[in-house]
Amino acid sequence: MARVAIVTGGTRGIGRAISETLRDAGYKVAANYAGNEARAKAFTEETGIASYKFDVADHDGCQQACAQIAEDLGPIDVLVNNAGITRDGTLMRMSHEDWQAVVDTNLGGCFNMAKACFAGMKERGFGRIVNIGSINGQAGQYGQVNYAAAKSGIHGFTKALAQEGARFNITVNAIAPGYIDTDMVAAVPANVLEKIVAKIPVGRLGQANEIARGVLFLVGDDAAFVTGSTMSINGGQHMY
Repeated sequence: MARVAIVTGGTRGIGRAISETLRDAGYKVAANYAGNEARAKAFTEETGIASYKFDVADHDGCQQACAQIAEDLGPIDVLVNNAGITRDGTLMRMSHEDWQAVVDTNLGGCFNMAKACFAGMKERGFGRIVNIGSINGQAGQYGQVNYAAAKSGIHGFTKALAQEGARFNITVNAIAPGYIDTDMVAAVPANVLEKIVAKIPVGRLGQANEIARGVLFLVGDDAAFVTGSTMSINGGQHMY
């Protein structure tokens, strides 16, 4: 029987690549989105993957959405916490609202979704949770104290939850992408993008499907002994 996977932020960019890769591997996929209904509808029509609108920063909304997904597709076996936003600015210019929005979505969303899925995974004795962090959560980034803090928090969240899930055959891992060729990166001014690529030893941006293949490994049976780990996929830009 096909396993059910939820991918938050799963209709665009890295999330879309993850959703499609899991679908192609035989998973029944539910892709979450927050706002753009027209684009989500087009995604579902193009891919055949069901899309569900809810805000991962809304604890009760996540509970309700996961219950609906379980009713529609079956018990949730795999959770990929990919949803994230940016509200960049230096500390002196950053509003409290921009700080809170990023922390609530990027880090709080991981808690809310894991909270909604963990009990069922524990009861069935199987679960795979993959949290999408960032190179900027590992190395920091000027003008991103909110984003870097939230993504760094994801790595700590991953290690702690992995210890809780291990005896129930629930693995919890993270992937920290470097700079990936997505719409978000494409919006960076060309002169800035050139400087970014110059710092990547392999000499190019990453591709979304390269992150997706990492997720596919971590959610599979062959990765049962991998938990509490962070897979850095960044072209060698940050090594530690």
